Amino acid sequence: MTPVNGSDTDEQQDKNEEGAFSATEPIQDGSAVLDLHNVSCAYEPRRPAVEDISFSVRQGEILCLLGPSGCGKTTILRAIAGFERVTNGTITLSGHLVSSPDRLVPTEQRHIGMVFQEYALFPHLRVEKNIAFGLNHLPRAQQRAIVDDLLTLTGLRGLEHRYPHELSGGQQQRVALARALALRPVLLLLDEPFSNLDPDMASRMRQDLHVLLRQTKTTAILVTHDHDEAFSMADHVAVLNRGRLEQFDTPEAIYHLPATPFVADFVGQADFISGVVDNQVVTTELGEFPNAQKLATGAKVVVMIRPDDLHIVPTKGANARIVARQFKGSENLYTIRLASGQIVHSSESSLSIYQAGTAIALRVLATHTVLFPQSPQSAAEPVSHDGPASTR
Repeated sequence: MTPVNGSDTDEQQDKNEEGAFSATEPIQDGSAVLDLHNVSCAYEPRRPAVEDISFSVRQGEILCLLGPSGCGKTTILRAIAGFERVTNGTITLSGHLVSSPDRLVPTEQRHIGMVFQEYALFPHLRVEKNIAFGLNHLPRAQQRAIVDDLLTLTGLRGLEHRYPHELSGGQQQRVALARALALRPVLLLLDEPFSNLDPDMASRMRQDLHVLLRQTKTTAILVTHDHDEAFSMADHVAVLNRGRLEQFDTPEAIYHLPATPFVADFVGQADFISGVVDNQVVTTELGEFPNAQKLATGAKVVVMIRPDDLHIVPTKGANARIVARQFKGSENLYTIRLASGQIVHSSESSLSIYQAGTAIALRVLATHTVLFPQSPQSAAEPVSHDGPASTR
């Protein structure tokens, strides 16, 4: 589908204007390879697919675009690659303006590598020829040297004479990565590259890809809906929701200090406990939490609680009850009903087994307190309080 503000005439003019563009100039460590400023894209008038997106990616960094289906992750990736026009804002690559409402540098001039979900290998070419595709402008000796290095880096040595249909899914993905890296791209874009692999293979490939990107000092952007994948791969995570950027931060900050209730719930199970500010503390059904934001007495808030913040203490006569247990291998996830009827969750070791109906008390060991306004329509900046919350 063509964006609403594009035309063949404009695109051809942009191609002529940008014919001399080169993204292959050396980038100093720590400098911005990519910069998006107030970027919006639309497929229909007045209905933006993404709106007012701003972030930067520095040399050698790995960024994950994280969010549910339809949130705009792939649209942003396509805009960076030059497949979609922007309706507002600018995209700068290696210090050069490559996208704006009246400017579009062609994809082939951006020096960007891409790995798609389906890998897009050429079925009639052997592994070595797939990797070398796009290197025809180089002398044959240099082509062989590049392919040889990548066969070693990606663990494909010994498979260079096979065709794609003779490879496993993981091996096909390695070929796609090697082909993308062969041209030494300024930026590597990966669109859910592990979605076609089984969980064990995906986990191994994540580790291997992370090592490969670090070894080659490749700047990369990875699109995913899996927060575990984002946390294990990324230096920074951009969480998207309904076409807007909800939070851009490190994986640790995204998890422990989510900027919005949506982020809190999307990146890991979260419960929200109602509370009222009483001077220096927030009083809740689970006990008292620090009023780190210095809110006025009487203010109504919700406190974010994660399962690893709550610990079960079997207590006869207690009002809280265990409702259910889910065995997850390394842990048990318990569903608990408080006296008010509120449902919360607690993660315990796989050897800590309690029966449904057991009366319990809950010990809170939250190293960060994150408060949001009680109204679900409101947004607030999280506030961190280092140290455990006190319980009744």
